[in-house]
Amino acid sequence: MIYGIGVDTVDIDRFSRQLERTPSLRERLFCETERELPIASLAARFAAKEALMKALRGSHHLSWHDMEIVRDEQRAPSFAPGGVLTDLLATLGAGHTHLSITHDGGGATAFVIVEAAEGGGAS
Repeated sequence: MIYGIGVDTVDIDRFSRQLERTPSLRERLFCETERELPIASLAARFAAKEALMKALRGSHHLSWHDMEIVRDEQRAPSFAPGGVLTDLLATLGAGHTHLSITHDGGGATAFVIVEAAEGGGAS
């Protein structure tokens, strides 16, 4: 069953200008492993973090660093396991997260599905 669904789209040029205007934003929004990625990838990761908060029905006091995005051997993106996010999911009765990100044509989009844990709070 599904706990929540979230989607977000970011204009890559506008996001790039914001990072240029406020250089400290890169450090605040992204984990060390994410910061040096190309701007389109950063915009997609920002969209993913926003989409996750929508799927969770709020931020629940997650920090941007609690939502680190990693890739597996096949380059599929996911939220890094463990830590604050995993604890929050358990507390909410949510289970596994599914993440799809893309960037093309000046935009970056992310789609997140959060499954309900068995016996958890499905919608």
